[in-house]
Amino acid sequence: MVLISSNSYSQSGKVPPFQIIQANGNIFKALNLPMDKPIIIIYFSPDCEDCQKFTEALLLRRDDFLKASIAMITYVPVQNVAQYVSKYKLSIYPNIFVGTEGNSFIVRYYYNIQRFPFVALYNKNGDLIKIWDKEENIDDLSNRLRNL
Repeated sequence: MVLISSNSYSQSGKVPPFQIIQANGNIFKALNLPMDKPIIIIYFSPDCEDCQKFTEALLLRRDDFLKASIAMITYVPVQNVAQYVSKYKLSIYPNIFVGTEGNSFIVRYYYNIQRFPFVALYNKNGDLIKIWDKEENIDDLSNRLRNL
């Protein structure tokens, strides 16, 4: 495995140029995110218990997050993504895009992610507002999104 510095992809606080394969096999890119909406990037692992709890909390408060585009990105095989999407019925939410970046690790290196879930919030202009990389907080995320 080749390690790449997170600075290799740095765009000074902008959304990383990701490309993911969704559960249905379609390719989804950062460029496909709807314009003029806040963006939430969630880097997760389907096997991560904290990630599962975060997903459940997010879905319980889904109305709080309707105004944002949510990209849930992992590195696991697409079959695992499909199981996760099915388990949480994520395909019924038009503002949630789930997929794997495979072993490209562009997003993982972009943020130098050390633990899951990792959450980043961007405003509608694609400017970074806040990163939760130690302790994700659904209340803080919801409040910050509401104020955008």
